[in-house]
Amino acid sequence: MKNLKNALLLKQLYQLKQLGYRYTSQTPFKDEEPDLTLPNTLDKLEKQAKECHLCDLSKSRTHVVFGEGNPQSRLMFVGEAPGSTEDSMGKPFVGRSGDLLTKMIENVLHLRREDVYITNIVKCRPPNNRVPTPTEALTCQPYLLKQIELIKPDLIIALGATAYHYLTGDDSPVSKVRGTMQTHKGIMILPTYHPSYLLRNPSAKKEVYLDLLKAEKYLSPHQ
Repeated sequence: MKNLKNALLLKQLYQLKQLGYRYTSQTPFKDEEPDLTLPNTLDKLEKQAKECHLCDLSKSRTHVVFGEGNPQSRLMFVGEAPGSTEDSMGKPFVGRSGDLLTKMIENVLHLRREDVYITNIVKCRPPNNRVPTPTEALTCQPYLLKQIELIKPDLIIALGATAYHYLTGDDSPVSKVRGTMQTHKGIMILPTYHPSYLLRNPSAKKEVYLDLLKAEKYLSPHQ
């Protein structure tokens, strides 16, 4: 990049010399600092995310799955990544895992799905529903952190190991930390199992039920 700038500068100096200039204080080539700030509204942030091509997931996605729900919600759910159904519809947690999450929200927390906010660590589907790579997750992380900053939830429920890890930096298995209320950078986080895990391991539903009761108890004084 530096060689390119020098070449452009030299070319412009030669052009000025051919025009008869012997000396100039003009700056022929000026580097402009890029604006790296993210928008301060969810709508504008979503628009920017939908135009994002910062990682390879953008090459295979059908839709960017930004998130949905109440932008003033006290409760935020963060999962791992969109699956094939989410990718085709552009919405988080649809299909069987989405139906189960909706039942968890309605039957245990006694909230409507539209009362909470739901998103993922990455906004584009990894091929074959694999776990996002660290590069993909960290590239997408500023969008998630800005969502959290704008929504200001009282509690984030981390669904699964990937969500918990990238929210806290902790590599502990979810089986070891699920149901524990943790404060990270001023935000309360409750890790529990991902709905897709519950579909494969129905016996773990009781544990998630108990975790969500803790979430309901924590949120009740704030309601």
